[in-house]
Amino acid sequence: MNKAPVETKLSPQQLLAKLLETEALLAVTENKYQRLLEQFRLAQHHRFGKSSEVSPEQASLFNEAEEECDKDESADVETLTYTRNKPKRKPLPAELPRTVIVHDIPDEDKTCECCGHDLHKIGEDISEKLEFVPTKVEVQQHVRPKYACRHCETHNTITPIKQAPVPPSPIPKGIATPSLLYR
Repeated sequence: MNKAPVETKLSPQQLLAKLLETEALLAVTENKYQRLLEQFRLAQHHRFGKSSEVSPEQASLFNEAEEECDKDESADVETLTYTRNKPKRKPLPAELPRTVIVHDIPDEDKTCECCGHDLHKIGEDISEKLEFVPTKVEVQQHVRPKYACRHCETHNTITPIKQAPVPPSPIPKGIATPSLLYR
């Protein structure tokens, strides 16, 4: 694909003038291209860049004073933490009759697995459920005592806590019994 030189009828001065004219046109085109490219970059920066900074160079101005100020503030900052309380369900009316049902662990499970001493009662969990008895509504109180070993507590060892499992309910964590749901 070698091309042979093209024979022209132009003089060398005319060819030189044409070459200079083409180079000038190329320089103007290159200058225009650079301006358009800079305008495009600025438009991209305005659209997608940080809105608080006008130019990328401006980000480093006055950094020394800000860094010293940040060091001073970090020493004085204290964090406040708190725990949110879960919303509690309103208690069932006190005028409703209550039936207490105790769910206890078997007597053979009331001994400590670590040392063999007897467990003592440390508390209990009470959950209330609504029971529908024809012509009346009553509250069932399900009591589940908690047991721990006094010997392990006094000797600073791991104290096992035992408690009966939660009785099954048709609605998990609900207050309705099957008879109430049936009606």
